Amino acid sequence: MSSLLENTFLLELSGLHILMSSLLFVWTGFVRSGLGFGGAALGLPLMLFIYDQPLFWLPLIGFHLLFFSSLTLRTRLHNVDWPYLKQSSLFIVPAALVGVFGLLNLPTSLVLVFIYGITLLYGILWLMEWTIRSRRGWLEKILLALGGYVSGILLSGAPIMVAVFMNNVAQSQFRDTLFALWFMLVALKMSTFVVMGVDLHFLSSLLLLPAAAIGHIAGLKAHDYMLRNRGLFQRIIGGMLVIVCVIGIAPFIISG
Repeated sequence: MSSLLENTFLLELSGLHILMSSLLFVWTGFVRSGLGFGGAALGLPLMLFIYDQPLFWLPLIGFHLLFFSSLTLRTRLHNVDWPYLKQSSLFIVPAALVGVFGLLNLPTSLVLVFIYGITLLYGILWLMEWTIRSRRGWLEKILLALGGYVSGILLSGAPIMVAVFMNNVAQSQFRDTLFALWFMLVALKMSTFVVMGVDLHFLSSLLLLPAAAIGHIAGLKAHDYMLRNRGLFQRIIGGMLVIVCVIGIAPFIISG
């Protein structure tokens, strides 16, 4: 317990930054439970303005995703499309492993540019209401592998893989199957962090858990509304992402 208390980096931040972090985890919890994906993609770029180290935020996001996805799945495992999940995992998991080790070995500045670049792409797609569509077997495999790789690095490859899962999983099983996939990928990532000796900031995760819980509950209640007004919601979020990512990438372009 003493080692956990010694590693509470969150409490070393200013009061304003702690408040901002709490609000961001309310936001990520809301998006994750409301849409079924996108919590990391919509939260991580903003978190990096508070503290620009992905290896601090990713374990926190991962811990919360494991916790809330297990709560959602505890009575829904029967509704997961296990055959397709196993089939798609053959392409997703190896690519995710490559992504994890890329995160651990690449310079922080390069990882930051990658994060903002991928998120900027999502923002443009959502702002313009463009959808990644796949109806060819080879293209689906490429998208699954790419989504796995991005998830391995950022935990935010969901929008890429969602395009494929929508074509292969029944609507009634879609959300539960995605939650099972996220649980598997995050468990893999967190296990790799443990093996590689990465600090998981466990107590910081616990301190932010109530904030994420507020967002999770609000997202569950707003789920039906968000589905009915998904186009408007995605345009607004897409515009926000574009602005955030341009601000985030600008210093690297200027210094380069």
